[in-house]
Amino acid sequence: METGSRSIVITLSCTDRPGIVRAVADFFFDRDCDIIESHQFGDPHSGLFFMRVHLRAGQATPPVDGLRADFASVADTFRMQYELHDLSVRPRLLLMVSKFDHCLNDLLYRRRSGQLPVDIPAIVSNHPDLAPLAEWHGIPFHHVPVTKETKPAAERRLLELVDEHRIDLVVLARYMQILSEDLCKALDGKAINIHHSFLPSFKGANPYGQAHERGVKLIGATAHYVTSDLDEGPIIEQDVVRVDHSTAVPDLVALGRDVECRTLARAVLWHVQRRVLLNGHRTVVFA
Repeated sequence: METGSRSIVITLSCTDRPGIVRAVADFFFDRDCDIIESHQFGDPHSGLFFMRVHLRAGQATPPVDGLRADFASVADTFRMQYELHDLSVRPRLLLMVSKFDHCLNDLLYRRRSGQLPVDIPAIVSNHPDLAPLAEWHGIPFHHVPVTKETKPAAERRLLELVDEHRIDLVVLARYMQILSEDLCKALDGKAINIHHSFLPSFKGANPYGQAHERGVKLIGATAHYVTSDLDEGPIIEQDVVRVDHSTAVPDLVALGRDVECRTLARAVLWHVQRRVLLNGHRTVVFA
């Protein structure tokens, strides 16, 4: 965002028809906004139109709440679903992790270095192991053990933390617990998970060992929204790295963790920049 200016983004979807882009552009022109970046996509399969517009507010531009309310008249005309945000307001993330620290450490570094413009008021884990890492970053660490008997109480505690800290996005940074259907519904569209792309081919505790035995030539990772269908939520980002017959299991693990980090980081960044729009079980990503 340019110094001294307000930066605003609107995302919208509706049935595709003529006049949408003009109506949006005219609305913001009339309110002293300059379009910095605009993306649109008409899906021929669903018949839906998707749009993201990044705007610079002028001196005569109303506050975001006013813009949001005024835009309702345009939205009603085209039966749009839309969101309008001030990009200077930093989204609030809750990070969840078990024992593997690579994704957590990467996100914390990106936040600390300014590459990820978010606030992280809480870290939740079902193990105590990574409390020192959270403490070093000055972020409260909540150890919430999960067993078959305590799972309902643990999930209630998680939702309490989401409400208490006004969380905008929950990130499962290698959180090795399956969320219940009720919790998935409560976090619908507001939780991102990362997993190795061997799923569902290589399941269990040692996917890289299984991959090595099968002689894979590509390893990768998938970041997706959390749904009650395990690891089948709408995909935001995927990445791969090529390997060959000489790549040992420890090297597969190291390469896999690296690709998991960068895939998750991109997905989280695009989400907080309002670049991801849901299109049924798929996503439209204006990256």
